[in-house]
Amino acid sequence: MSKDFWYELAGQPEAVEQIKRTVENRDQGVFHSWLITGPPGSGRSVLAQKFAAALQCEQQGCGKCHSCVVAAAGTHPDINVLSTEKVQIAIAEVRDLVNQSSFGSSMGGYRVLIIEDADRMAPVAANVLLKALEEPPANTIWILCAPSEVDMLPTIRSRVRKVNLKVPSVEDVAMLLIERDQVDPKLATLVAAEAQSHIGMARRLALSPEVRKRRHQYLSAAMSINNVSQAVKTSAKWLELAKKDALDLTKERDEEELQELRHSLGLTPSDTVPPTYRPDIKRLEENQKRRATRSLRDGIDRILVDLLALYRDVLTVQLFTGAELVNRDLEIQIREVATSTTAKNTIHIIDEIEKARDRIDRNVRDMYVLDSLATTLKRSAL
Repeated sequence: MSKDFWYELAGQPEAVEQIKRTVENRDQGVFHSWLITGPPGSGRSVLAQKFAAALQCEQQGCGKCHSCVVAAAGTHPDINVLSTEKVQIAIAEVRDLVNQSSFGSSMGGYRVLIIEDADRMAPVAANVLLKALEEPPANTIWILCAPSEVDMLPTIRSRVRKVNLKVPSVEDVAMLLIERDQVDPKLATLVAAEAQSHIGMARRLALSPEVRKRRHQYLSAAMSINNVSQAVKTSAKWLELAKKDALDLTKERDEEELQELRHSLGLTPSDTVPPTYRPDIKRLEENQKRRATRSLRDGIDRILVDLLALYRDVLTVQLFTGAELVNRDLEIQIREVATSTTAKNTIHIIDEIEKARDRIDRNVRDMYVLDSLATTLKRSAL
């Protein structure tokens, strides 16, 4: 097996070895359903797709043969991926994937079905999947990805083989950025720390000065709140920056999808959409709106995660732990905040940020949550 086939799984030697052994021993049979768990940015989806590709490859994952190439391109006929960009996976999407699982392999190997963010399935959708896991067709492999086991129904957990990923080290993430994306080593180490080893976020920070600028803006704003008026302005700024981030992630893709759909319908960019095709355009627009909603929620959560790291840095200074700061470029401001408040207040802020994340997850109005949090930072930073 090629040594570099798994290199994108930064800091996951145990999980990679587990999957390698399974692929190497596939002639003895492969268990029909798997659950890959791990924190965001640890590489759950990457491992799932590498596992699927290696199962299809005659050389157990060479990365060079036709099977590996089409798998990497997302066009392998025997690998089906359900990847949602909505808040929740619809039951119809799960039913469609279950129907696809009934077809045998077109290339004589395995039919592999991957559900990314499987924790986003509603219970009714998860129960549809459960029936498929109970009686899977021969040579059909299900791979589910979720943050943790508890995010899945107990009945599903009892029917899967588990693979656990851990938070990779800053050094492992930095090395991946250096090798894969040719990022300057100093910058790679900095953004890996700032992203708290979230590989995808570290890559965005490394490759986009605008993303780094936005991050610096919302963290600096948090430590500059001295009154209620500033608190309100800061929460509005956070939401504005989250919207910009979401727009960056979705705008280009939305346009590409629209052009692809128009092309598939035989329309040029200047053609008026005939009434017959308007429902297709409307469905695409509705899906894109749902994706934008999720992207905005993810952007707000990213700000909150970064604020957690920021105030843990403050607490680190207050408790004289000597640990290295995550936000090294904000060290002066961090030390100023640390000396103007107490560790008790900082712990209270950390608790409030965690509560804010929970409220956003429960669909509490984002502006209300951010206003409340910003006001808390003001009171605690006096």
